[in-house]
Amino acid sequence: MPSSPASSARLPSITLKPQGVKRLRRGHPWVYSNEVEMNAAAKAVPPGALVALRDPDGSYQGTAFFNRHPLIAARLLSEKRGATIDRDFIAMRLGRALEIRERLISTPYYRLIHAEADGLPGLIVDRFGDALAIQVNTAGMERLTETLIDALDQVIAPATIVLRNDGTVRALEHLPETVEIVKGRIDGPLALEENGTRFFADLQGGQKTGWFYDQRDNRVWAAGLSKNARVLDCYSFSGGFAVLCALAGAKTVTAVDRSQGALDLAAMAAEANGVSERCRFVKAEVFQELQRLAAAGERYELVIVDPPAFVKSKKDLAQGLKGYRKLARLAATLVAKGGYLVTASCSHHADVDSFAGQVRRGLQDAGRSGRILRTSGAAPDHPVHPALPESAYLKAQFLALD
Repeated sequence: MPSSPASSARLPSITLKPQGVKRLRRGHPWVYSNEVEMNAAAKAVPPGALVALRDPDGSYQGTAFFNRHPLIAARLLSEKRGATIDRDFIAMRLGRALEIRERLISTPYYRLIHAEADGLPGLIVDRFGDALAIQVNTAGMERLTETLIDALDQVIAPATIVLRNDGTVRALEHLPETVEIVKGRIDGPLALEENGTRFFADLQGGQKTGWFYDQRDNRVWAAGLSKNARVLDCYSFSGGFAVLCALAGAKTVTAVDRSQGALDLAAMAAEANGVSERCRFVKAEVFQELQRLAAAGERYELVIVDPPAFVKSKKDLAQGLKGYRKLARLAATLVAKGGYLVTASCSHHADVDSFAGQVRRGLQDAGRSGRILRTSGAAPDHPVHPALPESAYLKAQFLALD
């Protein structure tokens, strides 16, 4: 659904309650629905339309996407009066994001746009050389999709663009789930390079955009613990941890995932990097497999557990935290004496202290002690908005167990 360029001077106005004004003035890029005067004018605004946010006195506060249906009703794009949201505006944001990534990462394989942190709310763009995988997660960005594609052509000129608009979060914005190649073509998995290693991504059918660049730095740290170790990598996906550990000198690596497609890509990566003989790929549900391995008396010098989000909403928090505790217990049981545990959470509703607390309790449940070597987050191509702690979603802990 394309949208023509619009200046804030000509946009419909949305009046904020005092709390919403305070939130914006503190630098927060969101306004919640209970912070908006939901009068007839607000209810008449089409979902995702651009609006001018105003305080109760009518003073301009910013230009934003507006959708009265979800909890997050307004997402700020610009505080500049008279700002025009068009191809040049988006291209400017893309150019700044590109400059940062090219300074951080020497190869064209990274997250190019990380939503609000890069000034483009509800948008994810992952780069795979001359191919881009895009997630549009808000009605506002959906309206600007054609303009976005024009801007991407202007800034990067990719050969291929895939719209991975199949995330469940789109339902919150009343958007359908679709996958579409809007430019170029894809003939099977695409090769990518990370940490000097060759991997493969399925941009059309893999999870999210087809790869998880956020764990790039954590994979290096885990690989540094893997020399001469038996490694168990759970929720292995396409082998990011597993293959790098094998290259770093692990004796054996067992990768476990419930997706055969992901394991097939991991096996391709193992072969491409010459480590197939030390890698084994097991299709199984992780909790069940951990229990089976423990019953069989198996032990590993390094165990990695990088699960999908256990806490998808605030109402799931208590149950999700129990999941992290149980996972830590099962994983710690399999760590050999003097071995290492790497555990992660990508649930932004579970903050780092809550997650660390559940890991600690899981170790106690397993009768294990040790020390935390490192607590980390996502790689720097996943920046954090200074006023939006929710964007610091990834937590990882590296522990040495006695």
